[in-house]
Parts: sequence; C-alpha cells; structure tokens
Amino acid sequence: MAFDPLQERGVPLDEQVRDWRELDVTPIDADRCDPYTRCRIITMNGIEVEAMMFSHHLARHCRDQEIRRQLARVRYIEAQQQKAVNWLLPGSASVLETTIAYEQVAVDLTAWVARMEPDAYLKQAYEFGVLEDFDHLYRYANLYEMIEHRKAEKIVDQLTEVMPGRPTCLHHRDPADNVREPYDRRRTEPLSRLHALTIMSAEQQTMNFYMNVGPMYMEPIARRLYQEIGLIEEEHVTHYESLVDPGESWWEMLLNHEYNECYLYHSFMETESDPKVKNIWELHLNMELEHLRLAAELFKRHDGRDPDQVLAPALPPPVTFEPNKGYVRDLLATQIDHTTLGTGYVREAHERFSKMQEAIMGGEKPPSEEVVDDNRAISGLEYRLEIEGPHPGGLQLRR
Repeated sequence: MAFDPLQERGVPLDEQVRDWRELDVTPIDADRCDPYTRCRIITMNGIEVEAMMFSHHLARHCRDQEIRRQLARVRYIEAQQQKAVNWLLPGSASVLETTIAYEQVAVDLTAWVARMEPDAYLKQAYEFGVLEDFDHLYRYANLYEMIEHRKAEKIVDQLTEVMPGRPTCLHHRDPADNVREPYDRRRTEPLSRLHALTIMSAEQQTMNFYMNVGPMYMEPIARRLYQEIGLIEEEHVTHYESLVDPGESWWEMLLNHEYNECYLYHSFMETESDPKVKNIWELHLNMELEHLRLAAELFKRHDGRDPDQVLAPALPPPVTFEPNKGYVRDLLATQIDHTTLGTGYVREAHERFSKMQEAIMGGEKPPSEEVVDDNRAISGLEYRLEIEGPHPGGLQLRR
C-alpha cells in the first residue's frame, strides 16, 4: 500500500527533543559496514544541513515572530537529527576515506536519479554531472593510494567502478555556463522536484565538506586537489540549484523540503541493511511527518492552496543505492566530450570555455592531473578499479 506522509501522524514536536544519551549514537564499523549504508548516512547529512540552512534563510526573510519561533523549534530538531546522522560516521575513517565515500554517493545517487527522472532536460543535467563526479572519485582514489597506501576498493567494495570520467581539468567553465533552465513549477512532475532538491543538497554538502577539510592536509598535492575539486563542486551546486523554479514561494519551498525529507527517510528505512541505522531512519521519519504537517499548515495559510496541489498523492518508489556501472559506462561512451554553453550542452570547446581554461590553468598542469602523474611515478601505474571489462575509451585496467 502506498505511503502518503500527509495522511500520517508523527511524533508531536514537543516530544522530539533528545538528550545526550540518545544523541550518542554508535557509529558504523568502517571496515565491515555495507558501503551503501555509509552512502545513505552521507546523503541524509546533506539533506539535514540543507533543511537547517533553508529554515535560517526563511527566518531571515519573515517578519512574523510566531512563525520565526516555530521555525526555530523545528530547526533545533533538524539540528539534532543532523548530529545523530553525521555522527554515525566512524572516527576511525580518515578524511580521505570519507571523501571517497562522498564521491561514491555522488556517482550512484546521481546516476539513479538520472535513470528515474521523467523530464528529458533534467535527466541530461544529472547525466552531465555524474561523469564529472565519477572522475573526481578516480582522482581521489589515486591520492588515497599515494599518501595512505591503500586501495579505494576497500571503501567502494566493487559496487562502483573507479576509472577516468570526463577529465576534471575540463570541468572549469565560464560560471555563466553553469546556470541551467529551471523546471516549471506549474507543470513539472512532483518527482522532479524531489530529485532536484536531493541532488542539490547532496552536492552542496560535498562542496561544504571539501571547503572545510582541504586545508587540514599537510601534503601539498592533497591541499591543491581539494581546492580544485572544491571549486568544481561550487559549479555543480550552481548547476543543480538553477534547476529549481525560483517562482516557488517560501511556503512551497518549505513544503517541498519537508516532503523530501519524509521521502528519503522512508526510502532508506525500506532499503537499509543495518538494523541500528534503520531504527534511526524510522525515528527521523516519524519526526519529519510532524514537520511536514506544520509546513502544510503554513502553506495552506500563506499560499492559499492545498498541499495536494503540488505534492505527489503518495511517496514515489524508494530512492535506492545500487550499482550503476553499466549505465555510467554508456554515458562515458556517448557523453564524455560534452561541455555547457548557455543553458544547453555542446561537444566543441567554445570561446568562453577556452578563455576560462586559459585563466584557471595559468599555463600549468592542474592538481587533478598532477595527482595521477605523482601516483604513477610512485606506484608504477595510476589506480583504477574496473570490473566489467576495459574502459569505454580503451584505457588499460589497473587493480
């Protein structure tokens, strides 16, 4: 039976505050956990961070003190949820191991969304982005082998291939060419709204993570690589946030945020393999049902519409972390040479792209190329994990 979060009652808001003991969650085992459990944790951390930041921005544009107080109450619970989720990650994992997991999220979550997206233009936006995150995974895997002397397959567990995608050095574009056309809120499928908000939130969290952890490294190549890919993640956030219709009211955006949290917690509760983590997804879902009810009341009062006019009548099929190797390989074979021009995509290096390349490169090899050269010099060959035959471009296997 389909699950309609608007028809469900959750935990009352005044019963949702947790004490320190409840927030002191047991982290997953970095060496034995399902890699996709870690991916779900990273995803929900990004979703909760976006929920909090959106609530802050709404509060800064709202004059009604009672609404600001309600937002603050819900936001505090979101902050507790974010801490519980993010603290599931183990302290024994290095920053670089977590980074590789972030890129596994970017590859397999974005690929799954692209496969499920009903709108052709939005689908193309996700397909374009996934080939870039796929290459980031490859660059960080080489850094991991070089400075920690370990293999990325320990983290991705052969669920996600590690090999070159669209070369990272070609991701630096004129900022204006990162802005896409938004969906039309009056005509788009409810699922498309959820997809756009999910991928925007996940990429935003990746951008924030790299901004904060990059300077913590002593190795010059690591610092430079995080800086380069961190700049590209900013481009990706621009790319994905521009898909959202800016004509949505604050109340409609709040409603979408809360509905999307219900959707994702329900999805992960349905697909989680770790019983302890699954219990957290279920608890948070029951909290989010109340957050959604409160957002729906604000929407009806201030937007003058019924939530059913913009939301799906029931949750779509669950968001699923699963291997996307064949799908990504097809994209590598057909779209690896794409770049952007205006709100569309082209295959040739146009004038604005070339000008940006000259400005950012400064006549030198970028860190994303240096890291592969340096690892090749140390290890003999760059690191790759290819599972289903050779790279579509004819590159050689390295395990």
